[in-house]
Amino acid sequence: MATPLPPKPITPGTPPPRPAFNRGRRNMEPEHNINGRIRAAEVRLVGDNVENGVFKLSQAQDMADAQELDLVEITANAVPPVCRIVDYKKFLYERKKKAKEVKANTIKQEVKEIRFGPNTDEHDFEFKLKHAEKFLSEGNKVRAFVLFRGRAIVYKERGEVLLLQFAQRLTELGKVEMMPKLEGKKMIL
Repeated sequence: MATPLPPKPITPGTPPPRPAFNRGRRNMEPEHNINGRIRAAEVRLVGDNVENGVFKLSQAQDMADAQELDLVEITANAVPPVCRIVDYKKFLYERKKKAKEVKANTIKQEVKEIRFGPNTDEHDFEFKLKHAEKFLSEGNKVRAFVLFRGRAIVYKERGEVLLLQFAQRLTELGKVEMMPKLEGKKMIL
């Protein structure tokens, strides 16, 4: 019979041994307290197939065992904690499915920017207005700004009139969240 080799001594100047890797394995701890992990003396049972009310933990566990299901602590912060008698794997699956459905139904809203110059012509204004209408009809927000370059800052009034006209033309599709204000070289609406 072979004897195992003794561990190598750590010599000065060598790095310490690395810890073992957790090769993609998730922590197998359940996210809820189930069955024997529940520590409260009394629990409030809720659910479809049980009588709702406050029971001793042992009594609730017996009820779960009789149905061959798990006693799952839903709300640990409540006094007494709220538990449900369910199949734990099915419970997790349904929760995950519901979260995925909620995520799919949420509409992501983006902020689209439209840039004008202080001397923007009527045709360019109409072209950018059509883009803004399209963005608003898709459910996005629109931020319009006039960028002043060089000495164009002298024409602040033109930029403000342009943005107010832009906002007035889009009143049917959206509402103005803030009036035009000057920030550095930009006037933002």
